[in-house]
Amino acid sequence: MKIKYLHTMVRVKNIEQSLEFYCNLLGLKEIRRKNSEEGKFTLVFLAAPKQEEVCVELTYNWNSNENYTEGRNFGHLAFEVENIYQICEKLQKAGIIINRPPRDGRMAFIRSPDNISIELLQKGNALQSKEPWKSMGNVGHW
Repeated sequence: MKIKYLHTMVRVKNIEQSLEFYCNLLGLKEIRRKNSEEGKFTLVFLAAPKQEEVCVELTYNWNSNENYTEGRNFGHLAFEVENIYQICEKLQKAGIIINRPPRDGRMAFIRSPDNISIELLQKGNALQSKEPWKSMGNVGHW
């Protein structure tokens, strides 16, 4: 039997805020979108540049009043980054809380606008530990 991984779906409350976070801050690209008038939902598929075979599906239900809980059983999304300090600084300047700072030069955790836990991992070897990250404590949980 053959199996192929397609995507991970996360529900979002505000599609514009989520696209700002995933595309403009994290650097993912929208690769396709489906609007369903009948079902009253929008699906937006995002992927890292040049990696369109692995997607994150943002599901936006137009008229939902449901409050999505964080569902720790989901776990997290993980992305490899070129420079963990630069991406964390960019996110922090945009008002994103760095829940687990990259003290070790290798790993950080943040949360999306919909409270999805996201792990950022340094590509290759860990960067040399440096301030202000080195002495930062954890905030909340991830």
